[in-house]
Amino acid sequence: MTMNAAAFITDDFLLETEYARDLYDNFVRNLPVIDFHCHLPSELVASDHRFKNMTEIWLKGDHYKWRLMRTNGVAEAFCTGDASDREKFEKWAETVPYLLRNPAYHWTHLELRKPFGITDRLLEPETAEEIWEECNSMLASPDFSARGILKQMNVALICTTDDPVDDLESHSLVQEDGTMEMQMLPTWRPDKALTVDQPDLFNAWIARLEEASGISCDTYEAFLEALRKRAIFFKLRGCKIADHGLEIPYSCAYNPETVSRAFSDARKGLIPDPDHVMQYRSSLMYELCVLNHQMDWAQQLHLGPLRNTNTRMFNHLGPDAGYDSVGDHAMAKELARFLDRLDAQSLLTRTIIYTINPALNMMVATMAGNFQEGPVPGKIQFGSGWWFNDQLDGMYDQMETLSQTGLLSRFVGMVTDSRSFLSFPRHDYFRRLLCNMLGNDMAKGLIPKKPDRVGRMLVDICHQNAIRYFGFDLPGVM
Repeated sequence: MTMNAAAFITDDFLLETEYARDLYDNFVRNLPVIDFHCHLPSELVASDHRFKNMTEIWLKGDHYKWRLMRTNGVAEAFCTGDASDREKFEKWAETVPYLLRNPAYHWTHLELRKPFGITDRLLEPETAEEIWEECNSMLASPDFSARGILKQMNVALICTTDDPVDDLESHSLVQEDGTMEMQMLPTWRPDKALTVDQPDLFNAWIARLEEASGISCDTYEAFLEALRKRAIFFKLRGCKIADHGLEIPYSCAYNPETVSRAFSDARKGLIPDPDHVMQYRSSLMYELCVLNHQMDWAQQLHLGPLRNTNTRMFNHLGPDAGYDSVGDHAMAKELARFLDRLDAQSLLTRTIIYTINPALNMMVATMAGNFQEGPVPGKIQFGSGWWFNDQLDGMYDQMETLSQTGLLSRFVGMVTDSRSFLSFPRHDYFRRLLCNMLGNDMAKGLIPKKPDRVGRMLVDICHQNAIRYFGFDLPGVM
């Protein structure tokens, strides 16, 4: 029997007290969304792409869903293979009833609720056909184009994730046409510059860097100059944030001659000695962070994932296909050295540190406290629950740890970290959880029962702090 979803995702979803409901309704329900870290394809925004069906907008590229479908026994053909879009959607609908207690169950129905307005049905095999037809019909209308969906989601600004070799043409097109109400800014993501241990990938990427910069990268010094030139290009096109995805914070001692040798070996197609690779990465990350400071960019450090663990499937599908895990790297000393070297030379820019491993929450939160410095409130941030942690327990634990070791009031809030145009209800998910946390504290007498004061804190976390921290050109709301 089909369950009525109206009894599940209600207006009071996650809001357990009257205080929580009042905080949500009066302060954050209608706040514009600032999503300062996402992976939305900028070309789809520029072209105002029309999605042909629910599989394209909902399942294509979503490795969260692929992992769950595989776990439910779904064959790869229905995840990344050559099955039809309709068949892939049906296999997702078959999987959804088995997701109870997984955050994707919440996300699925929140995303059907907004923007599609489906609140009277759960997604399951019995409802799959009617939901497929109904949503596909809406996707054909202008309100459900890429820009239409962003407008419906009340998105004020997104920062995409862009490689230094990108021409940022999509960003230029959006900025020049002047018809889009929201802002779209690029983010500098130079991760491929670290891949000297993969010479084929590294040299193919450097060929593109040489073309984009007009600089021949025959030496490590010339390579750094090419990166600097591209960083200036990004800054001129509105970039305000650098982003770095790192297994560990590379901070070992290094010899400049060894670093140059590692670069030279990779350029010759040779795999450098592992110790030379670590020295190269430590040198390059220092240079990149100095560059971030020079550009007056905030920098985001995403630490700890163990990527591409399944060799067979990596060879078949490549990266970002759902075969990454939480790493258990010990990194406290490395992170301290990483930050301390920059701080000692007054070269540490505003920094957000994300950990994929919740066991490191207290380490990251207390490490951030070691390098705070005025006049910037919360200069070093403990970033929101990320990747496997952007669910209720993960977000709660991150904010609880931050509250106990620092200033939750100065937190810059949630990001989607997503490739999906339907992922923005995660901001609402976060806001509801935060209102519930503070509302419960009010009910228990742990914080004053002063809705205006607590409400201002909520508006700051969900909106104002990000504007101030990154220097976005957006109006305030209070």
